[in-house]
Amino acid sequence: QVQLVESGGGLVQAGDSLSVSCVASGFTFSDYAMGWFRQAPGKDREFVAAISRNGGLTNEADSVKGRFTIFRDSAKDTVDLEMSSLKPEDTAVYFCAAGRRRYPADTFRSVNEIDYWGQGTQVTVSS
Repeated sequence: QVQLVESGGGLVQAGDSLSVSCVASGFTFSDYAMGWFRQAPGKDREFVAAISRNGGLTNEADSVKGRFTIFRDSAKDTVDLEMSSLKPEDTAVYFCAAGRRRYPADTFRSVNEIDYWGQGTQVTVSS
């Protein structure tokens, strides 16, 4: 049974840092690029960051570039998102995502490329 279980969300102030983590199980972690999307109330789910199967390449949305960093640990089947200089507009439910990729260096940016989703964790940034 496939599971992506997020943790680490919470309420912080603007300018603070926060990390969210995702533990994967039930599938071959090394076959999947991993990443994060977010969804604010009344808005579509949007791409945040992704990391390739081999961990060698990452890509981030322009809105978070330079502030958010994504990591994966293939020994623990985890993917973490470290967020710094948080802004109120970063407030959203953050979803862990897994997309099967053919090549080790491939990532993703679209919800259409995702095979598995986590349940989400709330991140709230107050001004």
